[in-house]
Amino acid sequence: MAFINFNKRLIKKVLNYLLIAFLIFIIVSPNGKAWVLRQFISVGLFKAEIKKDAVKDYPNNSSFSFTDTKGNINNISMLRGKVVFINFWASWCPPCRAEMPSINDLYKKLQSDTNFVFLSINEDDDKSKANSYLENNDFSFPIFYASGNVPGEIFAGTLPTTIVLSKQGRIVLKHEGLAGYNTDSFIRQLKGL
Repeated sequence: MAFINFNKRLIKKVLNYLLIAFLIFIIVSPNGKAWVLRQFISVGLFKAEIKKDAVKDYPNNSSFSFTDTKGNINNISMLRGKVVFINFWASWCPPCRAEMPSINDLYKKLQSDTNFVFLSINEDDDKSKANSYLENNDFSFPIFYASGNVPGEIFAGTLPTTIVLSKQGRIVLKHEGLAGYNTDSFIRQLKGL
């Protein structure tokens, strides 16, 4: 009997230590936090949705310049006639890391459709960290960088922030915080633009 009680206490202690180690990992590690947040996305707690009346909520000043990895500067206004999906993110940001797989899946599903443009605007101070993060995780979307001032109605500093512009250049979605973007309903909403 004493042997059984000893085993129960030992198992309980081991499980407690494992739980404490897991909690420390989640608190300390950006990957741990991102993993937990990704689980919330996967069960549908954070869904992206384009609301029909959203166009009325945002001003029309949605123009800013961005740079590609080769140093070419472009302007959002040049993309009129296309639906533009813009995501501001950083490699050190756990919510950004959590939503990256869904953004990559969305990109893969729509990359060959010429009606869509994806701008993944990186906010890392060290650009090599962003490149390494994407390569290490096999994400295929291209990286861009803001060039000059970005209007506050587009990006006010919260990471991640996702914007969707209609073909007319109007903001139809502004989502600050993480979300799942690769759902069938969100893809239908994008294609409906």
